[in-house]
Amino acid sequence: MTNVTPFPSQSSPAGQTGFERIELQRIMDLYGRMVAAGHWRDYAIDLGRDAAIFSAFRRSAERPEYRIEKRPALRHRQGMWALIGEAGAVLKRGAELPGILAPVERRLLKIVGE
Repeated sequence: MTNVTPFPSQSSPAGQTGFERIELQRIMDLYGRMVAAGHWRDYAIDLGRDAAIFSAFRRSAERPEYRIEKRPALRHRQGMWALIGEAGAVLKRGAELPGILAPVERRLLKIVGE
């Protein structure tokens, strides 16, 4: 009973990549607007060692229509954010989240406008 296991601290999250609160709030705001427009119905979040991925689905049985990936290892090269389409092609890559979400937000304006 003398074996003490330390509690994991915020400074060392055991190698897991995640979304910060502001980033997730921005993504979920977009998701909520797309659900209200009747376009998306489901989402998934995958938190791994190398990347944090938010996937948005039209129907839960299909491949995700969009994936928003955060890869901190690419921060100084191509930018840590990527918007990936249904076929797996990188649609947009950059250092700032609002720039990555812009093509999806423009599509939302077209959906609501119709």
